[in-house]
Amino acid sequence: MTQPVLDRFLPSERTTAGYLLRISRPRFWLYLAGPVVVGVAYAARTPGELFAPLAVALFAYFLLPANVFLYGVNDVFDADVDAGNPKKDETGREVRYRGGRVVPGLVALTGALAVAFVPSLPAAGVVALAAFLFLAVEYSAPPLRFKTTPFLDSVSNGLYVLPGVVAYAAIAGSAPPPAAVLGGWLWTMGMHTFSAIPDIEPDRAAGIETTATALGESRTYLYCGLCWLAAAVVFGTVHPFFAAVLGVYPVFVTFVAVSPVSVERAYWWFPVLNTAAGTALTLAALWVMLYG
Repeated sequence: MTQPVLDRFLPSERTTAGYLLRISRPRFWLYLAGPVVVGVAYAARTPGELFAPLAVALFAYFLLPANVFLYGVNDVFDADVDAGNPKKDETGREVRYRGGRVVPGLVALTGALAVAFVPSLPAAGVVALAAFLFLAVEYSAPPLRFKTTPFLDSVSNGLYVLPGVVAYAAIAGSAPPPAAVLGGWLWTMGMHTFSAIPDIEPDRAAGIETTATALGESRTYLYCGLCWLAAAVVFGTVHPFFAAVLGVYPVFVTFVAVSPVSVERAYWWFPVLNTAAGTALTLAALWVMLYG
């Protein structure tokens, strides 16, 4: 099999560094760091605030340490399930958890790094950061393990929008508009559930119940489309431009549902699609800042 392009720039997965980097899912780093960029862009009143030390530090944290935290917890508690997950096969994209103390130790360390931001954040930022840490752990870990409860697995993935809330609050001193948070939350629900479609058969074989296993593939497409349509409508109440950007997602899921493209392949298009959407939102914020 051809080696994925990104992995040509990573150390071999046989090395400790290569293994740990793949645990953090490099293709998905911007899923957490991207909302930080968007949050800072809309909170900043001057170009200088875009590069405030706290904004830069939050971006750095959510780019790598937060991904180690989130996916490290996931891999530790999903070790048995991942034994039959095709996404963990020798594709070079993801690796299986190998046990030992290194990953749990890094999870503890990266969690502590998050707590270090608390003295620098306003109350809204602290609440959002605490919610992120809680959901990141309990999505995968007992006793709640949201990922094994249909619809709670989807709702709990609002955690991906919380870095943007933290960053916005850090710069603006207050929380972003509620409609923006709700719109972002609905968007992450659709994103998570779509990404669970390739796992339907492995999850069913492992006895794990998710939104995708409960609905089946065809109805899961519909669920994702409705989440993304609702996200566009709600976000559009903040500004119509947001509705236009998020409106791409219902079109995307409809295309996948009716085309011969496999969902396993479309799953790997998500980083490009999400990066493009985040870039459009950020550029719009910068345009307003510079040109009013």
